[in-house]
Amino acid sequence: MACANLVKLNAASSSWIGQKSPFGQRSQGSSTRRVSFSIRANSYTDELVQTAKTIASPGRGILAIDESNATCGKRLASIGLDNTETNRQAYRQLLLTTPGLGEYISGAILFEETLYQSTTDGKKFVDCLRDENIVPGIKVDKGLVPLPGSNNESWCQGLDGLASRSAEYYKQGARFAKWRTVVSIPCGPSALAVKEAAWGLARYAAISQDNGLVPIVEPEILLDGDHPIDRTLEVAEKVWSEVFYYLAENNVVFEGILLKPSMVTPGAEHKEKASADTIAKYTLTMLKRRVPPAVPGIMFLSGGQSEVQATLNLNAMNQSPNPWHVSFSYARALQNTVLKTWQGRPDKVEAAQKSLLVRAKANSLAQLGRYSAEGESEEATKGMFVKGYTY
Repeated sequence: MACANLVKLNAASSSWIGQKSPFGQRSQGSSTRRVSFSIRANSYTDELVQTAKTIASPGRGILAIDESNATCGKRLASIGLDNTETNRQAYRQLLLTTPGLGEYISGAILFEETLYQSTTDGKKFVDCLRDENIVPGIKVDKGLVPLPGSNNESWCQGLDGLASRSAEYYKQGARFAKWRTVVSIPCGPSALAVKEAAWGLARYAAISQDNGLVPIVEPEILLDGDHPIDRTLEVAEKVWSEVFYYLAENNVVFEGILLKPSMVTPGAEHKEKASADTIAKYTLTMLKRRVPPAVPGIMFLSGGQSEVQATLNLNAMNQSPNPWHVSFSYARALQNTVLKTWQGRPDKVEAAQKSLLVRAKANSLAQLGRYSAEGESEEATKGMFVKGYTY
């Protein structure tokens, strides 16, 4: 395994990936790190593997609606609605009760509030999902905070109490989990930030599996910056090397995880934009160099791309067979048109649900390599990049 030969990350936090010294070199007298490949006994292993396979099923992907209440409030504000629990419930009910959604969606990531909510008729949202053969998931991290000693970078908190929370989420019906940490290329990234991201993801993944939840592993490489696509590839390869090293160190069962990577693209401010074919080439190159074929599914985040661009890029990656299920875990790239269609009006719910099915079907076709952008609306071609947040 390529990441088994990585050197120990003990360089100063100001060392950046791509610099020759001292990060990325083995100092004299240092020893190569050894990986233990023994897998711990886990009563959930068979279930974890089956859950991951169900989510990574042909023509289906993940609907990400795990926005925090504050982020959901920003989306509601964009259509003139107040950020109240009633409005959040109404919007999530619109999404989760869409008839036929399970044909294209295999999993839905929920925020904690949503996991425990019900429809206005009293039916639990998790039961609405089950009826459509959609696996309920749950966001378990506690958000990003500044990382001391770094180049103005962040780390993700939430490991404290994670085991007990995960056990409760499992009882409520969740069967997979999501933990999002980020890596910033303009800020380096520093050796410290990369190591912290990888270690945190590995600990979260091990804890999740111990409690019956398939962990989605997501070290998001932010779009911020004016760097070329080759720089993104360099950083992505380093980050995923570290992630898989620490996953192995923590005895995580690779067959019982899913990945949620960023696509390998130029920085959002780079003067030259990359085509879908170029993005697919670079992204698949990175994945084939770093991701073991034992991993069942790669569920891409949309990364602030327009709805159509995210779908085109996914389609380009599925023009030939891959070692894993290559699919989507989209938030705004599935919801942008839905929100603007709905506008908070009860008489627009059905139209909004139809627009969700249109986007879900488009990405289902892209997962199968059969998508065409012909006939897409102008709204679906508009980008959604927000600096510092490309979810």
